[in-house]
Amino acid sequence: MFHVPALIALLTCMVLSEAQHEAGYCTFYEECGYNPLLEDTLIDPIVPCYNYTPALAITGAHYRQFKQVCPMLDRGEGNTFACCSIRQLKSLDKSLKLSKAVLLRCPSCAENFAHLHCINTCSPNQSQTVNVTKVMNITAFDNSTKEAVVAYQAFLSTSFADAAFQSCKNVRIPATGGYAIATMCGRYGAKLCTPQRWYDFQGDSSNGLAPLDIDFNLVGEGDTEGLPEGVVPYGGRALRCNEKTPSGRDACSCQDCKESCPKIPQPAPPRGPFRLLGADGFLIISIILLCVLTLAFVSYLSITYVVRSQRRKDEEKGKRTIKGKDQNSNDVTQQVVDPSEVTCADRNSLAAQAFLKSRFQIWGTVMATYPLTVLLLSAVVVAVFSAGLKSIELTTDPVELWSAPNSRARQEKEFHDTHFDPFFRTNQLILTAPGRKGQVYDSLLFGLQNFSGIVSKDLIIELLELQKQIQAIEFWSEDLNRTASLKDVCFAPLNPSNSSLVDCAVNSLPQYFQNSLKNINDKVNMTELGVTKEVDWRDHLIYCFNSPLSFKDITDLGMSCMADYGAPVFPFLAVGGYENEDYTNAEALILTFSLNNYPRGSTKFKVAMQWEREFLKIVQDYQRNPSSNFTFAYMAERSLEDEINRTTAEDIPIFMISYAVIFVYIAVALGEYSSWRRILVDSKFLVGLGGILVVGCSVLASMGFYSWIGVPSSLVILQVVPFLVLAVGADNIFIFVLEYQRDVRRPGEKREEQIGRVLGNVAPSMLLCSLSESVCFFLGALSTMPAVKTFALYAALAVLMDFVLQMTAFVALLSLDVRRQDGGRCELLCCVTVTPQHPNKPNDGFLLPLMRKYYAPVLLHRYTRVIVMLVFIFMLSGSLFLMFHVTVGLDQELAMPQGSYMLEYFQYLYKYFEVGVPIYFVTKRGFNFTTKEGMNAVCSSVGCDQFSLTQKIQYATDYPERSYISIPANSWVDDFIDWLNPGSDCCRLYTKYPHIGKFCPASEEADICKAKCMPLSLRPSVKQFNRFLPHFLGNRPDLKCPKGGLGAYDKAVVMDESGEIIASRFMAYHTPLTNSQEFTNALLKARELAHNITLGMRQIPGTSPDFEVFPYTVTNVFYEQYLSIVPEGLFGVSLCLLPTFLVCCLLLGLDLRSGLLNLLTIIMIVVDTVGVMTLWGIHYNAVALINLVTAVGISVEFVSHMTRSFALSTKATRVERAAEATANMGSAVFAGVAMTNLPGILVLAFAKAQLIQIFFFRLNLVITLLGVAHGLVFLPVLLSYFGPGVNKAVLLQLQQEKSAALQELERRKYLKHVYDNLSYEGDAPPGPAPPGPALTRASTGATAPSKDTGNPPEARKEVLEQL
Repeated sequence: MFHVPALIALLTCMVLSEAQHEAGYCTFYEECGYNPLLEDTLIDPIVPCYNYTPALAITGAHYRQFKQVCPMLDRGEGNTFACCSIRQLKSLDKSLKLSKAVLLRCPSCAENFAHLHCINTCSPNQSQTVNVTKVMNITAFDNSTKEAVVAYQAFLSTSFADAAFQSCKNVRIPATGGYAIATMCGRYGAKLCTPQRWYDFQGDSSNGLAPLDIDFNLVGEGDTEGLPEGVVPYGGRALRCNEKTPSGRDACSCQDCKESCPKIPQPAPPRGPFRLLGADGFLIISIILLCVLTLAFVSYLSITYVVRSQRRKDEEKGKRTIKGKDQNSNDVTQQVVDPSEVTCADRNSLAAQAFLKSRFQIWGTVMATYPLTVLLLSAVVVAVFSAGLKSIELTTDPVELWSAPNSRARQEKEFHDTHFDPFFRTNQLILTAPGRKGQVYDSLLFGLQNFSGIVSKDLIIELLELQKQIQAIEFWSEDLNRTASLKDVCFAPLNPSNSSLVDCAVNSLPQYFQNSLKNINDKVNMTELGVTKEVDWRDHLIYCFNSPLSFKDITDLGMSCMADYGAPVFPFLAVGGYENEDYTNAEALILTFSLNNYPRGSTKFKVAMQWEREFLKIVQDYQRNPSSNFTFAYMAERSLEDEINRTTAEDIPIFMISYAVIFVYIAVALGEYSSWRRILVDSKFLVGLGGILVVGCSVLASMGFYSWIGVPSSLVILQVVPFLVLAVGADNIFIFVLEYQRDVRRPGEKREEQIGRVLGNVAPSMLLCSLSESVCFFLGALSTMPAVKTFALYAALAVLMDFVLQMTAFVALLSLDVRRQDGGRCELLCCVTVTPQHPNKPNDGFLLPLMRKYYAPVLLHRYTRVIVMLVFIFMLSGSLFLMFHVTVGLDQELAMPQGSYMLEYFQYLYKYFEVGVPIYFVTKRGFNFTTKEGMNAVCSSVGCDQFSLTQKIQYATDYPERSYISIPANSWVDDFIDWLNPGSDCCRLYTKYPHIGKFCPASEEADICKAKCMPLSLRPSVKQFNRFLPHFLGNRPDLKCPKGGLGAYDKAVVMDESGEIIASRFMAYHTPLTNSQEFTNALLKARELAHNITLGMRQIPGTSPDFEVFPYTVTNVFYEQYLSIVPEGLFGVSLCLLPTFLVCCLLLGLDLRSGLLNLLTIIMIVVDTVGVMTLWGIHYNAVALINLVTAVGISVEFVSHMTRSFALSTKATRVERAAEATANMGSAVFAGVAMTNLPGILVLAFAKAQLIQIFFFRLNLVITLLGVAHGLVFLPVLLSYFGPGVNKAVLLQLQQEKSAALQELERRKYLKHVYDNLSYEGDAPPGPAPPGPALTRASTGATAPSKDTGNPPEARKEVLEQL
C-alpha cells in the first residue's frame, strides 16, 4: 500500500520521459480545472490538460478569438493551427490584460509580452518549446478525472528573451513615476531585474498570478547542451521598443524607450563664479578700487603739500599778506568778510538755520511755559492713537509675513489651494536605534541579506504599538461639539467622503504587514529548489521593498505589500539613511501621518490643530519613557509656528531686561553731579523715565494708528521698532539735555526762555535726523515683502511721533524737572529740599572734556588722519569684496530657538531622507485636453509628442543635479488613455439591464459588461473624453484595473460646470533639498522648465495665448523672495539713502558738500555691515534687510549731527572745526546712541531664539560699532580734509554782531562817562564823543555842564532815558 504513490510517480515520470518533441504537436490542450497545489491566488489557477496531440486548425469564432489574443501567430483562417482551445484563449486574454494594463503604453512591449505567453500556450509547435515536468490527476470541470499539467519547462532563445526584456524594462507607471518592471520582477525590483529574473517571476506560481510553475530556460544560439531531445528553443523575433507593431501601433515613447528619445543637447553647465585674470573677479575689482582710492588720497596729500609749501614761500615774500592757509592748504577765512563774498548758498544756509532756530525757540518757550497743559494734550493724542490697539491684528503666519499677496508665488499658491486642496499637513517621526547591532539573514529566496539594527522585529512591533496609540487619539472638540479623532481630519485618498481609521494615509514600515501583529509574527516552511527553510517577516519585507505595488508576495506567506488603506508605501517613505537602494540596511524608520489641510479659521482647521497638539503630547511622553528603544526626532505641521511663538514669549523677559538696562543707563548718564548732597536733586531719573515713556508712547501711537486703518503688526515690529526708536530718541534726548546742562542762563532770562533758546540751537539737528529717518522708512515701505513693508511703516510713524513728543511732552517734562532742580527738591521725595542751590554755571560732564582734551587732538593729528583714511579705505574695499560673497537665504532651522525639538528634526530630515518635497506642475484654464493634439502635448506614452509636458519633465530628471527633479511627473492623461484602452478591462459598458450602456467597473463580472468604452484607437474622441473622465477619476485602482484614478488623480483635475478642465496638476519629486540656496535654485529651475513647457503648449491649436503652466511647491512662498531680494534690497536701501542726502542738503541750506559727505559715510557703514555679515556667517535675507534699513536710520544719528555741527562751526580751519564738532556733538552722540544701544544689545546675546541672537544681537552690534567707528572716527577726519568751508554769511553776521556789540560797548562807556560828569559843576567838556555813527553830543541834547546848569537830576534822567 505504501508503494502505490511511488509507483504512480514512477509511471508519471515514464510517461513524461516518453513524450516526444515534434513540430506540429501540442503538449497540453484545453482547460482541465484548478491547480490543487495553489491556494489564495489573485486569479483562478486554471491549468491545462496533459494531451500530446497534433495542433488543430482553427476557424470561425475560435480563429477570431485567436487573432485578437495572439495576432503574431496568425497565418490566415484555414491556415492557422494552434494548441489552445477557445476557453484557453479567453483565460489567456484575461491574464494578459492584467499585465497589459501597465504595459500597453508601450505597444511593442505589450506585443512581446503577449508573444511569449502565446508561444507557450498556443504555438502549433508547442511540444518543441515546452517540456512538461509535472502532471497531476485532478477533477476536471466536467467532473471527470484528467491529467493536468502543473509544471513545465519553456525554452527560449536568449536573442528573443533579451529583446523582449529590453523593450519592457523602461516602461513607466505614470501614477508613481516608477517602472512597470519593478512589479514584474519580484524580489529584485527594477534595478536588479534581468531577463532571467523577469521570466522566473512570471513563471512562479507563488506570485498569485501564474496558474502553474513555468521554468524558463534561456538558451544561447547554438547551445544544445542539456536540451531534451527534439526541443528547439523558440527564436522568434521580438520587437524593439522603438519599432511599430505589425498591427500598425506606433513605437514606444521616449519616456518608456530610450531608443525613441531624440538627441537632446546636454544642458549648459551652471554659470561659474565671476572671474578676471584667472582669479575671483570681485577680488580683482576690490583690489583695483583699493589701489585707485589709495593713490587718489596720496596724490591729494602730495598736491596739498606742494601747494602749501609754495604758499608759504609767497607769504614769506609778502605776496600774500591778507589770507593765510591752514595745514591742508585750505583757505582760512579772515575776520573781515565783505558782503560781496557771501554766496547765495551761504545766505540760504544762514536763512534756513535762522528760521528753524527762531521757530523752535518760540515753540520751546511756549512748551516750557505751560508744561502741564502740554503733557495733558500729549497724553490725549497718544491715547486716541493707541486706542486702535484694541483691534490690533498680529500676523504670525509665516506666509503672510514673508510673501507679498501679489507676489507670483502667493498668486500661484492661491490658485493651487483654491482649485485643489491645500498641500496636506505632515506629522512625522524619524526614528533611529544607534548602537544596535545588525544581522546577516540567510534567506531561502534572496540569499544573504544585511539587516541594520533598526530593521528588527522587536523595533517594528514597538513602532506599530506607537503608531496604533497615535491612531487611537480621541479628544473633545468644541467646534464639532463631539469627540473627534484622526478619521475626522486625516488624508484618505481612496475614501475621502466617508473615511474610517483604516482609510487614513499612514506611511510606515508596519504598513507592509497591513499593521497586523499576526502578519509580522507569521512564518512558514517553504521549499525552493529542493531546499526547505523557514520564511518570515524578513523575506516578506525584502520582497516588498523591491516590489511595493504587489498584492501578493512570492513567499508561501502570501501576504500583500499594500498598506491597509489600499495604496502602496514606497520604501523611501518608510525608511531612511540607506545607500544605493539597500533598504534593509537603513538607519532610520519613518512614520508619517498625513492630514487634510483646511483654510485658517475653519472648523476643521481647528480640529486638525487640536489633533496635532494631542499627537505632540503622545510623542513627547513616549520620548520621555525610559523603556523606549528609539532615539527619534518628530514634528507636527503646527510645530514651526508653535516654536516661533513660544520663543517670542520666552524672550520677552530678555527684551524687558534690555530696556531696563537702557533705562538705568539713561537715568544715570543724564544726571549732573556737582556734590554728593545734591545727587538726588541733580539726577535725571524722572527725565530718563520720561524719555523712555516718550519712546513707548510713540511706538504705541504708531501701532494704534495702523491698527485703526487695518495694517497688521508682527512680532518683528514688536521686537525691532522700540529698539530703533529708542536709539533715535535717546540720542535726541542726550543732545537736548546735555546742551542745556552746558548752557548758562543769561542775566534776566527766564527758565522757560533758556529752554526755548537751547531747543532752538539743537532742534534743527534733531529735525534733520528724525525727518531723514522717517522719510527713509516711509520709502522703505515700498518693499514688496510684507514684513519689511509693515516694519517700515510702523518705524516711520514711530520715529515721527517720537520727534513730535520730544518737541512737546519731553520739553514740558524737562521744564518741570528744571523747576524742581532749581528749587533744590529731590526727585522721588519732592517735599525734601537740599542746599546749596544749583550753581548757574555750565556743566561739561565727563565725556566733553575728555574728547576735547585728548580724543579730538589725537584723532585729528596729521599722521593719525592719514592712517584713519587708509584704514577705512581698506575696510571699504574689503567689505565690497565680502559683500559680493554674502550668503543669500534663511535656513528654516534658524527660526527655531536653541534646544527646540525642531532643530533635531531638521538634522534627522537632512541626514536620513532620500527624496525631496513633491513639486506640482499646474496648468491653468485655456488648454483643450480633449483633442488628440491636446492629449499628445501632455502625455508621454505611445503617440505622444517627444517634447510634451511630461516628457520635458522626464528629460529634466536625467540631470537631477541641475534641475533638482529626481522623480518624473505622474500623468493623469497617460493613465486615462491606458484606462480607456480596449486592451484592458478598466473601462467597459454594461450589456445587460438595468444598466445597459452605462459605465461598468472592472470589479464586475465580464459576462454582464462585454462592451468596451472605446474601439481600437489610440485616443478617445472629445465626446468619449468628456464622458468617461469623471468615471476614471472616481475608479478605485485594484488588481484587475491598477490604472483607476481615485487617490492618484481624483484631486488632480478640476472641471467647471460645463466640463471644461480649468486646472490640473502633474506631480514630480525634487531631489533632497537641505538649505535655502538649494530651495531657491530648485524654484528657479522649476520655473524655467515650466516656462519652456508653457511656450510649447501654446503652439497647440486652440490654446489660449494667456495659458500658463507653473510649478508649485509648498515651500515656494518662503523662498521666492531670495530670487529678487538682492535687487530689491539695493533699491530699498537706496531709497532710504536718498532722503538722508536731500534732507541734509535742504536743512543746511542746499549744502551739497555736507549732504554728499553725509551720504558717503552712511553708504560706507552699510557696505561694511554687509561685509562683516559675510565674515560672521550672517545670511542676507528679509530679516537682515530690515536691519540694514535700520542701519541707515541709526547711521543718520551717528553722522548727521556731526555733519551739521561741523557745517555751522566758525573756527578758522577745518581741523579746528572738526575738533569742535567731535568734542561737542561727538560726546553727545556717543553717550546718546552708542552707549544707549550697546548695553541693550549685549543683553540680547542671552536670548534663546537664534534669529534674535544672529539678526538682532550680532547684526545690531555690528551696526552700532561700525556707526561709532564711522561717525566718531572716520567722519571727523573726512570733514577735516574735504568738509565744506566756513559759511561766510555766518561769519559776516558774526562780524556785524561783533561790530555792533563793540559800538554798543563804546556807547555805554561814553554814556556812563557823561552820566558821571553830570554830577559835577564845571565848564570842562566831558571829552570827545565815541565814534558811534548814531551817538553824538547833539543827539543826546547834552551840552557842557557849568556851574550855572539848572537841574542836574533832570539831566541825569534824560541820559538814563537815552540809555
